[in-house]
Order: sequence, then structure tokens, then C-alpha cells
Amino acid sequence: MTRFDAIIFDFDGVLLESEFEGSTILAKLLTDLGHPHEVEDALKNYVGLSGKHFIAAVERRIGAEPPPEFHRRMKAEGARAMQEGIEAVAGAIDFVRSLPAELPKAVASSSSTQWIRTHLEHLGLSGAFGDHIYSGHEHVERGKPAPDIYLYAAAQLGADIRRSVIIEDSEVGATGALASGATVIGLAAGEHCLDGHADMLRALGVEHIAHSFDEVARLLGLAQTSR
Repeated sequence: MTRFDAIIFDFDGVLLESEFEGSTILAKLLTDLGHPHEVEDALKNYVGLSGKHFIAAVERRIGAEPPPEFHRRMKAEGARAMQEGIEAVAGAIDFVRSLPAELPKAVASSSSTQWIRTHLEHLGLSGAFGDHIYSGHEHVERGKPAPDIYLYAAAQLGADIRRSVIIEDSEVGATGALASGATVIGLAAGEHCLDGHADMLRALGVEHIAHSFDEVARLLGLAQTSR
């Protein structure tokens, strides 16, 4: 891979195992409400979506508007996760800590900045990205799969998006990352990455696939992470 000037991370499913945990909770909740879901169903239909796009996907799947109980319980689960924390994707913490201090780096996510900052603190990475924490709902008008949040993050870093690397895991996120003009690494390291996940990313046009952060480091020509 050619030399790069900045690195931009998606958050959920790349640094945080929230996609798998959230899908497990969501599948149980929908099943409890009379709409049987396996964890795999939630992973295939909702990963990478948030806000109105997430709700619309649930509506399509269950054929109705989610009841108030759905929203109440989802809000309660979100609050619990914020308080208790969620595990990191394997190798993510060591990889971020191994990056050169002078390398411009940012998080560009569909989640809120409060969610991102709270979980970065849980992971011991609260200072890793400085002020460069960006949300597709807070900083741009169009969220993923539009490329806007990545273009915004690169501009804030003072980096040329064409000389930047984006690490993404989801179909929605990778679509936006590719459209930005950056070099994209498709990460298939999280627990939510089922068989065929890497093939899905390749089918979108992602040329560089990594199944671990050690593979990411090798692609970028960096020293391997410790685990």
C-alpha cells in the first residue's frame, strides 16, 4: 500500500464490539415482541444503520412500526452499555496505541459523539484522537452511505482524502468510504463478521481486506500490534 497521510476509523464494529452485542440484544427484543429474529438476522439486516434508516429497516422487516416498548427498551439498553462499557474488537486498543503520535487520525461514525467518547474512555483511548471525533448525525447533513462524514473528517485533519486510509467493516460504511476517494481497508475482525463478510466487502469494491489488526498493520507497513 502506498504511503498515507491520515487514518480514519469507523467505530462500531471496528474499534468496539457493539455490532455483535447490539445485534444480540436487538434479536432478543424483537423476538420478545413477537417478531422472531436470530442474531444472524439482526447482523444481516441492521448493521451499519442508525437513526431513521435503522427504524425504517426494522419496519420493513417486521411489517409495522415498532411499538413504544421497542423504543423504551432500546433506550434502556443503550444507557446500560454507556455505563458498563463494551469490549474492544480484538487488537484494536494495541493498534491505536501503536500509531505514531504525529500521524493525523480521527473517528468518523454514525454514532453520537457522546457514545464514541464514552466508550473510548472505557477502552482507555480517551486521548487517542484528540478533538477529531465526528458523527454523521452531528457534523454533516448526509450520513453514511454518503461519503460526507469522511470528507469532513479529512478536512478537519488537514489531510487529502485521496491520501488517507479509512478502516470500515459494514456495507453501509464501506460504500461511503469508497465514494470518498480514500483507500479503504475492509476489516472483518469483529464477532459480528459472519462467513462471507470479506466477500461482501470485496463485492463492493474494497480491495484491501484484513481479518485482524495485525493484518491492518502489515497493509499499512506499520509494526505489528502485540496481540
